[in-house]
Amino acid sequence: MNVISCSNSKNVLEVARKKIESFERFTVEEAKELYFLPLADLGMLADLRRKLLKAPAYGGKGAEIVTYIIDRNINYTNVCTTYCKFCAFYRTEKDPDHYVLSVEQIEEKIRELDAIGGVQILLQGGHHPKLGIDYYINLLHSIHKKFPHINIHGFSPPEFLHFSKLFDLSIEEVIKRFKEAGLGSIPGGGGEILVDSVRKRIAPLKCSSQEWLEVMRVAHRLGLRSSATMMFGHVEQLEDRLEHLEKIRNLQDSTAGFTAFICWTFQPDNTKLKVAKKGPSEYLRMQALSRIFLDNIENIQSSWVTQGVEVGQIALYFGANDFGSVMMEENVVSAAGTTYRTTVTEIEETISRCGFQPKRRNNGYQLLN
Repeated sequence: MNVISCSNSKNVLEVARKKIESFERFTVEEAKELYFLPLADLGMLADLRRKLLKAPAYGGKGAEIVTYIIDRNINYTNVCTTYCKFCAFYRTEKDPDHYVLSVEQIEEKIRELDAIGGVQILLQGGHHPKLGIDYYINLLHSIHKKFPHINIHGFSPPEFLHFSKLFDLSIEEVIKRFKEAGLGSIPGGGGEILVDSVRKRIAPLKCSSQEWLEVMRVAHRLGLRSSATMMFGHVEQLEDRLEHLEKIRNLQDSTAGFTAFICWTFQPDNTKLKVAKKGPSEYLRMQALSRIFLDNIENIQSSWVTQGVEVGQIALYFGANDFGSVMMEENVVSAAGTTYRTTVTEIEETISRCGFQPKRRNNGYQLLN
């Protein structure tokens, strides 16, 4: 096995290319060295990893296809008791604009999604201190009964930790009951950076890194697939990002339960965390490095929601094979001052202009057209 140790970038590039071609794994130390390659070189390596990893998919056309999904983000409540410094979305029960959506309001949103061919809702909310388990079970039962063809991709690991404490049930019991009621998969929200020294600075009341990973481990054991995420560009260091990626990769080695990985830069507007906003270059660099390092996660999503459609296009050459969601509704990122919107037609044209075949998918990355 080759080890990258030469400080000369041409040598580093050549050794890395050979490791990718032979499907070898990169260590954390090697990934740190790759981070400092010229951006174009790092993108070339990520694109090579994408092509080789995706080539067998979809009847051998995986390297030529970029997928997307039609879904809708529904935030059932904005009331939250974790007061994360990076969040501009949460409210307390004393705020005049706090809310909890009823089952009827949520189902009306799903009818609108259904009308445009949507196949999934991303259902997440704040840590409401008073909503009991009946609210969630009734909601899941009702959605699943009326819209059995719509996947419920819902409730991040920190929400499950909150439910476990509030309902006085184990994590496993909560996930079992939610799955029986209709939950189809779990989003990777709330991961931010899975390093506790970082989490204590930006979200001290949220779950620890091990608790986040344990929720995912239990969910995977119970047969639920999930995504993994990383929000970076705030108080963390490069070493923290790499530790985060290593924890995700290690869990994937154990469970194979992650369907995809998505990273994005922190959006600071309207939040209490005052740091300079990271630009497209840093986003592309970390996405490319993630694709190279996470050799056991097949799908990488482009985060056009935070970066804009044009950067989302470039991300397809920096390791991404998926353009994410049409996202007919989004509330959390837009609360932090970043709002991008698109349509099915625009997404397909955007993907085609990059030289790829656009294909709709479901949560399991099976093609729908």
